Amino acid sequence: MVLSKPAFEQGPIRPPNEATSLLLRLTRNCPWNRCLFCPVYKTKKFSRRSVEEVKQDIHAIAADKDKLLEISKQEGHGGDINRAVVARVHHAYPELLPVAFWQYHGGETVFLQDGDSLQLPHGQVSEILSLLKEKFPEIKRITTYARSRTILRRSVEELTELREAGLDRVHIGMESGSDAVLDYMKKGVTGTQHIEAGLRVKEAGLSLSEYVLLGLGGQDLWQEHALETAKVLNAIDPHFIRFRTLAIHSNTPLAEEVEKGKFKPLHDDAIIREEKLLIENLSAITSYLYSDHILNLLEEISGKFPGEKQRIEKTLEKYLEFPEQKREMFRLGRRSGYFRTLDDMDNPSLKEAVEDIYQQVKNSGYSVDEYITRLLRRFI
Repeated sequence: MVLSKPAFEQGPIRPPNEATSLLLRLTRNCPWNRCLFCPVYKTKKFSRRSVEEVKQDIHAIAADKDKLLEISKQEGHGGDINRAVVARVHHAYPELLPVAFWQYHGGETVFLQDGDSLQLPHGQVSEILSLLKEKFPEIKRITTYARSRTILRRSVEELTELREAGLDRVHIGMESGSDAVLDYMKKGVTGTQHIEAGLRVKEAGLSLSEYVLLGLGGQDLWQEHALETAKVLNAIDPHFIRFRTLAIHSNTPLAEEVEKGKFKPLHDDAIIREEKLLIENLSAITSYLYSDHILNLLEEISGKFPGEKQRIEKTLEKYLEFPEQKREMFRLGRRSGYFRTLDDMDNPSLKEAVEDIYQQVKNSGYSVDEYITRLLRRFI
């Protein structure tokens, strides 16, 4: 069966926590597109979609929703978009799947794509948001990515207007608070600008989610990366901090830097030490910290600050105090999909499965680090 395309345009990325959101594309690709570590848009040019294009997509989505309701009624489900309706759509109407999936999960959240939707004039974004809310009054949250430099081109009044039109949250890829790291990675922004942008988003009454890329300083700048990032986060106190772990895609400039020996990546244990140093220095935040990405070694490093900081630090210490072989076992189990938390190591069946893998690695001639590097390529 040849899958039909949806009647509206969607881009390639969204945050993990927006997995069940409707994806509405306002811009294509990234206006900066120079970061050494990013593999997503390197061969594609940035462009802004017209308001009319996006409005047509919103009308198309509304029409798809009407079709789904009719299919549900025809199938005897009374308009409910349940599992049976989604299965029917998958088989017979695949072009409706994005909207069916969205509706199945409640139809209450929307993510604006691509990498920097606020590149559109704020008046145009407001116009789009107004139509979106008019067509789907059940929507409770609308979010977007934005670069700090783009935020700094918007006044607090303009950002407030976007909030009043329906925008709820801005996701910013801080990556690091260190000017040395940001400059090396060609991020195009400074730690001070990250602070100014983050505070402006908050002043406008918008929810703020800042992303930190663990390992981005490599072996040479890991301490500065941790300390300066903590300093910037303390100054902003965002609503959410989300950790990601650096994975070096083969088709990126950073991979070339590694090949030349100019950038020396950190392995898992060193990244955990960096993470520990960063968290120890988060002294002035009330943020919620999330470790919600499969590349993060310790998924359980999540919680509300300052109350849960001590528990988080103890979890990091617990891992680092393991003997080397036990740390290797956990890393293999985590990267192989058997372990999610340190407590999973106490599960006899999971432990036995990972011990088998451990012996296979030891007999293969690969080190644990080499084997894990190969595993991680599945997620890049």
